[in-house]
Amino acid sequence: MNAEIIAIGSELLTPYRQDTNSLYLTERLNQLGVEVIFKTIVGDNREHLTAAANQALSRADLVIFMGGLGPTEDDLTREAVADALGLELRRDPEIIASIERRFASRNLKMTPNNAQQADVIAGAVVLPNAHGTAPGQWISGKYDGREKIILLLPGPPHELKALFDQQCMERLRAKLPQQFIATRELKVAMMGESACDARVAPIYKRYQDVQTTILAGAGEVQLHLKARAASLEAAQQRIDELAEKLEEELGDAVFSDNGDSMEQIVGYYLQMRNATLAVAESCTGGLLAERITSVSGSSRYFVGGAVAYSNELKTAFADVPTDLIAKHGAVSREVAAALAEGIRKRCGATFGLGVTGVAGPTGGTPEKPVGLVFHGLASERGTEVVERSFPGDRKRVRWFASQQALDMVRRKLL
Repeated sequence: MNAEIIAIGSELLTPYRQDTNSLYLTERLNQLGVEVIFKTIVGDNREHLTAAANQALSRADLVIFMGGLGPTEDDLTREAVADALGLELRRDPEIIASIERRFASRNLKMTPNNAQQADVIAGAVVLPNAHGTAPGQWISGKYDGREKIILLLPGPPHELKALFDQQCMERLRAKLPQQFIATRELKVAMMGESACDARVAPIYKRYQDVQTTILAGAGEVQLHLKARAASLEAAQQRIDELAEKLEEELGDAVFSDNGDSMEQIVGYYLQMRNATLAVAESCTGGLLAERITSVSGSSRYFVGGAVAYSNELKTAFADVPTDLIAKHGAVSREVAAALAEGIRKRCGATFGLGVTGVAGPTGGTPEKPVGLVFHGLASERGTEVVERSFPGDRKRVRWFASQQALDMVRRKLL
């Protein structure tokens, strides 16, 4: 069974409010073997809502409407869905009484406009809302000759989540054919999206029953795998089989096969090797240390470091020789190596990381353009330096640089 989720509210079409309910519902539906094929956001307009409802009913077996069930003039979901289905609304006196009792329990008097929350589409099952005044509604039946399930849920997240879990999950489980969805996520480090896809597409195209989605971020490509089958074991087997082939192709470029972040993986490896890490950052300005310490328990392997932004502090904090900076410049292979070696010795760590570059948008030159970053990694066996040129604005360059630095540690520990 496939589903469509429709989020209702003009505020969701502004920069100030974001739909998060659909993420929750998607997770819960996937647990039932239901795949969400469309998500739609519609403003508070009855004509637009009716059109969206008709379109959703034409292409999905399960349609969930979120929001627009309140007492105000712009709450139009009940009316629009009734229009789309060609059904009448009836006012339920029991719901009105329930709303009145809720107001009375707070020493408040119910205003007349609250009565519209008692309007029920003909044939719908009322879904009590223990956390609000607007009940949900469940409608099932044939639409254009096909069996459909339609849910109307309140918009506030604490109401929607509780109502869906308490009133809808078991109803859906009993109604739907038993199916299961298995998912898996592979993360690939420091490889472009097109380069990654060129290598893996010939493999995943052979698995027509597995949906493969590729997402690219700064310094990371994610391969999301999804399969649906009559049993969780069967779905998981197909996912695992494909994942194994993809990992064989990409080798150590795959740093996670379960959704863990780069900083989590680096932490695992450092603990496995009983090793410690220190950092000396220039252009990343503390981002590298922030990422490392965002992982709980990082004090077991991260000893600390310094944000050595000025040339003077590169010398004071990481013992970078002043004549080295004068000769090669702060953004150079030599200074990156010296930062890594100096902070390692200062902190008594197994590994030292040094990062220096031009994050932009100013400060670049023809010889050292914006995006140029040098990464140094020092250990008792010596020091290696990687030079990279990263695209994008200041934020992206800094993130790319931190990702490259962490990936150097990961590969070293492999």
